[in-house]
Amino acid sequence: MESIYDALKFSGHETFQCRHLWLKKGYDYVLQGKSFNADDAVLELGVGKNMTSSIRHWMRAFNILEDGDELTNFAHWLFSETGKDPYLEDDASLWLLHYNLVSKGYATSYSLIFNVLRKERIEFNKDSFIKFVQNKFDTPISTNSIGNDFEVFLKLYVGTESSKDNEDVVAGILPDLRLVRVIHRDKQPTLYHIETNEREDLPEEVLLYGIITNPSIGLSISLDSLERDYNSVGSIFAINRTGLVQKIENLCNRYDFLVYKDDAGIRELQFKYKPEDPYEILNDYYGH
Repeated sequence: MESIYDALKFSGHETFQCRHLWLKKGYDYVLQGKSFNADDAVLELGVGKNMTSSIRHWMRAFNILEDGDELTNFAHWLFSETGKDPYLEDDASLWLLHYNLVSKGYATSYSLIFNVLRKERIEFNKDSFIKFVQNKFDTPISTNSIGNDFEVFLKLYVGTESSKDNEDVVAGILPDLRLVRVIHRDKQPTLYHIETNEREDLPEEVLLYGIITNPSIGLSISLDSLERDYNSVGSIFAINRTGLVQKIENLCNRYDFLVYKDDAGIRELQFKYKPEDPYEILNDYYGH
Protein backbone atom coordinates (compact mmCIF):
# COMPACT_ATOMS: atom_id res chain seq x y z
CA MET A 1 0.00 0.00 0.00
CA GLU A 2 1.05 3.68 0.08
CA SER A 3 4.46 4.44 1.55
CA ILE A 4 2.80 6.55 4.22
CA TYR A 5 1.95 3.28 5.92
CA ASP A 6 5.57 2.14 6.22
CA ALA A 7 5.30 2.57 10.00
CA LEU A 8 2.06 0.90 11.04
CA LYS A 9 0.83 1.65 14.55
CA PHE A 10 -2.31 0.11 16.02
CA SER A 11 -1.29 0.29 19.68
CA GLY A 12 0.32 2.59 22.24
CA HIS A 13 -2.90 3.90 23.79
CA GLU A 14 -3.07 1.02 26.30
CA THR A 15 -6.80 0.77 25.32
CA PHE A 16 -7.54 4.24 26.76
CA GLN A 17 -9.09 6.94 24.59
CA CYS A 18 -7.75 10.46 25.09
CA ARG A 19 -9.44 12.07 28.09
CA HIS A 20 -10.48 15.70 28.05
CA LEU A 21 -7.65 17.18 30.15
CA TRP A 22 -4.88 14.77 29.23
CA LEU A 23 -3.32 16.88 26.48
CA LYS A 24 -3.14 19.99 28.66
CA LYS A 25 -1.83 17.93 31.59
CA GLY A 26 0.82 16.36 29.37
CA TYR A 27 1.76 19.69 27.83
CA ASP A 28 2.33 21.31 31.23
CA TYR A 29 4.34 18.27 32.35
CA VAL A 30 6.68 18.34 29.35
CA LEU A 31 6.94 22.14 29.48
CA GLN A 32 8.50 21.76 32.94
CA GLY A 33 11.26 19.67 31.38
CA LYS A 34 9.99 16.39 32.80
CA SER A 35 10.19 12.99 31.12
CA PHE A 36 7.52 10.33 30.72
CA ASN A 37 10.25 7.80 31.53
CA ALA A 38 11.03 9.37 34.90
CA ASP A 39 10.46 7.27 38.02
CA ASP A 40 8.02 9.84 39.41
CA ALA A 41 6.03 10.36 36.17
CA VAL A 42 3.07 8.39 37.52
CA LEU A 43 3.00 10.46 40.70
CA GLU A 44 3.45 13.78 38.89
CA LEU A 45 0.72 13.10 36.34
CA GLY A 46 -1.63 11.58 38.88
CA VAL A 47 -2.55 8.56 36.76
CA GLY A 48 -1.50 4.93 36.51
CA LYS A 49 1.50 3.69 34.58
CA ASN A 50 -0.54 2.57 31.58
CA MET A 51 -2.36 5.89 31.46
CA THR A 52 0.98 7.72 31.57
CA SER A 53 2.02 5.81 28.44
CA SER A 54 -1.37 6.56 26.90
CA ILE A 55 -1.02 10.31 27.49
CA ARG A 56 2.31 10.30 25.69
CA HIS A 57 0.82 8.29 22.82
CA TRP A 58 -2.07 10.72 22.33
CA MET A 59 0.20 13.74 22.54
CA ARG A 60 2.21 12.34 19.65
CA ALA A 61 -0.90 11.28 17.72
CA PHE A 62 -2.47 14.75 18.02
CA ASN A 63 0.77 16.54 17.05
CA ILE A 64 1.45 17.91 20.52
CA LEU A 65 4.79 16.08 20.74
CA GLU A 66 7.39 15.47 18.07
CA ASP A 67 10.00 12.71 18.05
CA GLY A 68 12.19 13.09 21.08
CA ASP A 69 9.21 14.38 23.07
CA GLU A 70 9.71 17.98 21.96
CA LEU A 71 6.61 20.15 22.13
CA THR A 72 5.33 21.34 18.75
CA ASN A 73 4.48 24.88 17.68
CA PHE A 74 0.84 23.80 17.59
CA ALA A 75 1.11 22.67 21.23
CA HIS A 76 2.40 26.06 22.36
CA TRP A 77 -0.16 27.92 20.24
CA LEU A 78 -3.07 26.01 21.81
CA PHE A 79 -2.01 25.02 25.34
CA SER A 80 0.42 27.64 26.67
CA GLU A 81 -0.53 30.27 29.27
CA THR A 82 -1.36 32.59 26.40
CA GLY A 83 -2.70 29.74 24.27
CA LYS A 84 -5.90 30.10 22.30
CA ASP A 85 -7.88 27.31 23.99
CA PRO A 86 -5.88 25.31 26.57
CA TYR A 87 -8.96 23.60 28.02
CA LEU A 88 -10.58 22.77 24.66
CA GLU A 89 -13.71 24.80 25.27
CA ASP A 90 -14.24 25.69 21.59
CA ASP A 91 -15.23 22.99 19.09
CA ALA A 92 -12.81 24.56 16.58
CA SER A 93 -9.99 23.19 18.74
CA LEU A 94 -11.51 19.71 18.51
CA TRP A 95 -11.72 20.00 14.73
CA LEU A 96 -8.03 20.95 14.69
CA LEU A 97 -7.12 17.97 16.86
CA HIS A 98 -9.12 15.71 14.56
CA TYR A 99 -7.27 17.17 11.57
CA ASN A 100 -3.91 16.54 13.24
CA LEU A 101 -4.85 13.00 14.27
CA VAL A 102 -5.78 11.98 10.73
CA SER A 103 -3.22 13.95 8.73
CA LYS A 104 -0.19 13.10 10.86
CA GLY A 105 -0.83 9.38 10.50
CA TYR A 106 0.99 8.45 13.70
CA ALA A 107 -2.04 6.38 14.74
CA THR A 108 -2.70 4.36 11.60
CA SER A 109 -6.39 3.52 12.10
CA TYR A 110 -7.55 7.13 11.92
CA SER A 111 -5.76 7.83 8.68
CA LEU A 112 -7.20 4.63 7.21
CA ILE A 113 -10.76 5.18 8.41
CA PHE A 114 -11.20 8.74 7.17
CA ASN A 115 -9.11 8.54 3.99
CA VAL A 116 -9.94 5.05 2.77
CA LEU A 117 -12.42 2.93 4.71
CA ARG A 118 -15.37 5.34 4.74
CA LYS A 119 -15.10 5.70 0.94
CA GLU A 120 -15.02 1.95 0.35
CA ARG A 121 -17.63 0.90 2.89
CA ILE A 122 -20.71 2.94 3.67
CA GLU A 123 -21.17 1.06 6.95
CA PHE A 124 -18.57 -0.76 9.03
CA ASN A 125 -17.92 -2.31 12.44
CA LYS A 126 -15.02 -3.91 14.28
CA ASP A 127 -15.13 -7.18 12.36
CA SER A 128 -15.24 -5.52 8.95
CA PHE A 129 -12.46 -3.11 9.98
CA ILE A 130 -10.21 -5.99 11.03
CA LYS A 131 -10.75 -7.70 7.66
CA PHE A 132 -10.21 -4.41 5.85
CA VAL A 133 -6.84 -3.83 7.53
CA GLN A 134 -5.64 -7.39 7.08
CA ASN A 135 -6.52 -7.28 3.38
CA LYS A 136 -4.65 -3.99 2.88
CA PHE A 137 -1.27 -5.01 4.24
CA ASP A 138 1.06 -7.94 3.63
CA THR A 139 2.61 -7.54 7.08
CA PRO A 140 0.96 -9.78 9.71
CA ILE A 141 -0.91 -7.63 12.22
CA SER A 142 -2.46 -8.94 15.44
CA THR A 143 -6.24 -9.25 15.22
CA ASN A 144 -6.45 -8.21 18.86
CA SER A 145 -4.40 -5.06 18.24
CA ILE A 146 -6.61 -3.99 15.34
CA GLY A 147 -9.80 -4.79 17.25
CA ASN A 148 -8.67 -2.94 20.37
CA ASP A 149 -7.65 0.03 18.27
CA PHE A 150 -11.09 0.16 16.66
CA GLU A 151 -12.77 0.07 20.06
CA VAL A 152 -10.65 3.02 21.17
CA PHE A 153 -11.65 4.82 17.96
CA LEU A 154 -15.29 4.37 18.95
CA LYS A 155 -14.66 5.65 22.48
CA LEU A 156 -12.90 8.70 21.06
CA TYR A 157 -15.52 9.64 18.46
CA VAL A 158 -18.75 8.08 19.71
CA GLY A 159 -18.42 7.38 23.43
CA THR A 160 -19.32 4.00 24.89
CA GLU A 161 -23.06 3.55 25.10
CA SER A 162 -23.01 0.31 27.04
CA SER A 163 -19.82 0.64 29.08
CA LYS A 164 -20.00 0.09 32.83
CA ASP A 165 -17.24 2.68 33.16
CA ASN A 166 -19.29 5.86 33.11
CA GLU A 167 -16.11 7.92 32.99
CA ASP A 168 -15.39 6.41 29.60
CA VAL A 169 -18.68 7.71 28.29
CA VAL A 170 -18.02 11.35 29.14
CA ALA A 171 -14.23 11.55 29.01
CA GLY A 172 -13.50 11.21 25.29
CA ILE A 173 -12.79 14.47 23.48
CA LEU A 174 -14.25 14.13 19.97
CA PRO A 175 -17.89 12.88 20.16
CA ASP A 176 -19.16 16.49 19.97
CA LEU A 177 -17.95 16.66 16.36
CA ARG A 178 -20.64 14.09 15.47
CA LEU A 179 -18.48 12.61 12.73
CA VAL A 180 -19.38 8.98 13.39
CA ARG A 181 -23.00 7.85 13.40
CA VAL A 182 -24.22 4.68 15.13
CA ILE A 183 -26.64 2.48 13.19
CA HIS A 184 -28.88 0.06 15.09
CA ARG A 185 -30.97 -2.48 13.22
CA ASP A 186 -33.17 -5.18 14.73
CA LYS A 187 -31.31 -8.44 15.36
CA GLN A 188 -28.22 -7.22 13.50
CA PRO A 189 -24.77 -6.13 14.71
CA THR A 190 -24.27 -2.43 15.43
CA LEU A 191 -22.73 -0.61 12.48
CA TYR A 192 -21.04 2.78 12.10
CA HIS A 193 -21.19 5.35 9.35
CA ILE A 194 -19.27 8.54 8.56
CA GLU A 195 -21.65 10.71 6.58
CA THR A 196 -20.32 13.21 4.07
CA ASN A 197 -22.27 16.45 4.47
CA GLU A 198 -21.96 20.24 4.48
CA ARG A 199 -20.23 20.37 7.91
CA GLU A 200 -21.93 23.60 8.89
CA ASP A 201 -20.28 23.42 12.32
CA LEU A 202 -16.76 23.31 10.86
CA PRO A 203 -15.21 26.80 11.05
CA GLU A 204 -14.05 28.09 7.68
CA GLU A 205 -10.70 29.14 9.18
CA VAL A 206 -10.01 25.57 10.27
CA LEU A 207 -10.74 24.36 6.73
CA LEU A 208 -8.33 26.97 5.31
CA TYR A 209 -5.68 26.02 7.85
CA GLY A 210 -6.00 22.40 6.67
CA ILE A 211 -5.45 23.52 3.07
CA ILE A 212 -2.51 25.84 3.79
CA THR A 213 -0.65 23.32 5.96
CA ASN A 214 -1.03 20.43 3.50
CA PRO A 215 2.51 20.02 2.11
CA SER A 216 1.25 18.59 -1.19
CA ILE A 217 -0.68 21.76 -2.11
CA GLY A 218 1.08 24.50 -4.06
CA LEU A 219 -0.37 27.79 -5.27
CA SER A 220 -3.37 26.14 -6.90
CA ILE A 221 -5.42 22.99 -6.37
CA SER A 222 -8.48 21.61 -8.10
CA LEU A 223 -11.79 21.29 -6.31
CA ASP A 224 -11.72 17.56 -7.06
CA SER A 225 -8.41 17.20 -5.24
CA LEU A 226 -9.62 19.26 -2.27
CA GLU A 227 -12.63 17.01 -2.07
CA ARG A 228 -11.12 13.57 -2.61
CA ASP A 229 -7.33 13.41 -2.32
CA TYR A 230 -5.60 11.54 0.48
CA ASN A 231 -5.37 13.83 3.53
CA SER A 232 -7.37 16.52 1.74
CA VAL A 233 -9.79 18.59 3.76
CA GLY A 234 -12.64 16.83 2.01
CA SER A 235 -11.37 13.44 3.12
CA ILE A 236 -10.41 14.39 6.67
CA PHE A 237 -13.50 16.45 7.49
CA ALA A 238 -15.93 14.33 5.43
CA ILE A 239 -17.32 17.50 3.87
CA ASN A 240 -19.25 17.32 0.61
CA ARG A 241 -18.80 19.50 -2.47
CA THR A 242 -21.66 21.84 -1.60
CA GLY A 243 -20.23 22.60 1.83
CA LEU A 244 -16.69 22.85 0.49
CA VAL A 245 -17.59 25.36 -2.24
CA GLN A 246 -19.67 27.46 0.16
CA LYS A 247 -16.84 27.74 2.67
CA ILE A 248 -14.25 28.44 -0.03
CA GLU A 249 -16.38 31.21 -1.54
CA ASN A 250 -16.86 32.77 1.89
CA LEU A 251 -13.11 32.60 2.51
CA CYS A 252 -12.35 34.22 -0.84
CA ASN A 253 -14.64 37.11 0.09
CA ARG A 254 -12.63 37.67 3.28
CA TYR A 255 -9.03 36.98 2.21
CA ASP A 256 -7.61 38.78 -0.79
CA PHE A 257 -4.86 36.19 -1.31
CA LEU A 258 -7.48 33.60 -2.28
CA VAL A 259 -9.21 33.20 -5.65
CA TYR A 260 -11.76 30.55 -6.57
CA LYS A 261 -11.95 29.87 -10.31
CA ASP A 262 -14.98 28.21 -11.91
CA ASP A 263 -14.41 28.58 -15.65
CA ALA A 264 -15.24 26.18 -18.48
CA GLY A 265 -15.74 23.31 -16.10
CA ILE A 266 -12.42 23.88 -14.35
CA ARG A 267 -12.83 24.54 -10.65
CA GLU A 268 -9.80 25.33 -8.56
CA LEU A 269 -8.62 27.32 -5.58
CA GLN A 270 -5.68 29.63 -6.24
CA PHE A 271 -3.33 31.45 -3.90
CA LYS A 272 -1.83 34.78 -4.85
CA TYR A 273 0.52 33.97 -1.99
CA LYS A 274 0.37 31.84 1.13
CA PRO A 275 0.50 33.35 4.61
CA GLU A 276 3.90 32.74 6.15
CA ASP A 277 2.26 31.88 9.47
CA PRO A 278 -0.82 29.65 9.06
CA TYR A 279 -1.76 30.35 12.68
CA GLU A 280 -2.68 33.88 11.60
CA ILE A 281 -5.76 32.36 9.95
CA LEU A 282 -6.76 30.55 13.13
CA ASN A 283 -6.10 33.69 15.17
CA ASP A 284 -8.76 35.41 13.08
CA TYR A 285 -11.27 32.87 14.30
CA TYR A 286 -10.20 32.80 17.95
CA GLY A 287 -10.02 36.58 18.06
CA HIS A 288 -13.73 36.97 17.35
